Amino acid sequence: MSKLKVFITFLLFISNFPSLANSNHYDRAYIINFAKEFVEKHTPAPTNGKRVVEPASIDSRIILKPCSNPLTANIPDNYSSRNVNVKISCESSKPWHIFLPVKITTTIPVLTTKFKINKGTILDKSNIGVEWRELSRIRSEILDDIDLIIGARSKRTLSQGAIITKRAICVVCKNENVTIIAKSDDFMIKTAGIALKNATFGEQVKVKNIRSGRTINAQVNAINQVVINL
Repeated sequence: MSKLKVFITFLLFISNFPSLANSNHYDRAYIINFAKEFVEKHTPAPTNGKRVVEPASIDSRIILKPCSNPLTANIPDNYSSRNVNVKISCESSKPWHIFLPVKITTTIPVLTTKFKINKGTILDKSNIGVEWRELSRIRSEILDDIDLIIGARSKRTLSQGAIITKRAICVVCKNENVTIIAKSDDFMIKTAGIALKNATFGEQVKVKNIRSGRTINAQVNAINQVVINL
């Protein structure tokens, strides 16, 4: 049979199977990248952090058949924030689908100790720094601004590399001097006081007004400072 006859025979063959002639073969690398980009686009990104999306490899025993249509992807509504099974589908006359596990790792900046810090130590840039840590491993309310807590004290001994949380420090410390700010829309006055307990940002704390001797409740808003809204 001549080459021309072979070529004509092949054209007649594929004309009877248009889906085969127009099918695309999506290899493993394409599908893995397709899943990665889909997850990056359709899952929420951290506001103040970094995210790494890592699809698993595709089992070598799985046969990836050609598909006459573009692939589609779907994420279940109840997926974990760390892991998701992406459904990759071929919607054609001979449909198929596979599930590809994808790991999502989110890291955020947190304040950590540069070395072991004893209880009562004043925090500053010499003993604390900023590191990126995995969000899923953090259980308490963290801090990420060094300038905000310079002058605070550790409420307990902290090991090297420990994450500094609001619970680990006192912004206003018991028996120490504080500035009491009483303010309204029209005026503001300041006076000196003494904290009667440890407290951190946003907490209510009892303080004694040194001038009047009265004990009042005020809210912690800065290092050694409380505020009363009149």
